Amino acid sequence: MIVLGIDPGLATIGYGVIEIFKNGKMRCISYGCIKTEAYHTLSTRLRIIYEDMKEIIEKYSPEVVSIEKIFFNKNVTTGIAVSHARGVILLAIEQRDIPITEFTPLQLKSKLVGHGHAEKNQVQYMVKNILSLEETPKPDDAADGLALAICYAYTQKGKRFK
Repeated sequence: MIVLGIDPGLATIGYGVIEIFKNGKMRCISYGCIKTEAYHTLSTRLRIIYEDMKEIIEKYSPEVVSIEKIFFNKNVTTGIAVSHARGVILLAIEQRDIPITEFTPLQLKSKLVGHGHAEKNQVQYMVKNILSLEETPKPDDAADGLALAICYAYTQKGKRFK
């Protein structure tokens, strides 16, 4: 099973693609970021995100997408911009009729590290080890994308994969 994990943002959208085997083992297929520049208008940035997300979906043909739920309580302006970006990401996924799962940062950290208040470097360490990578995925957003894909796999323990 191919899983696409997405860490939504406006300037940087992290993604990670993993394969989950029948025995539950996982391997990293790819990871990276979609980047938009602040000098572009919001509508231009959203178009870039949408088009790049469609390309990623087309290239890797994920069977499910795992995306982070937006959490903000201080900077509402940033949260709204990220919500716009998340909306076009969800549209690109929905147009391909791919099932979507959502996880909060607390759920993600709990699944990977064992407690919801883990530090970012602890999550990155777990991503590196779970996927047997030689290096920690960079930038952080890409590592978060992989973490979201792994989080989905962990919620499916005991279920059969293709």
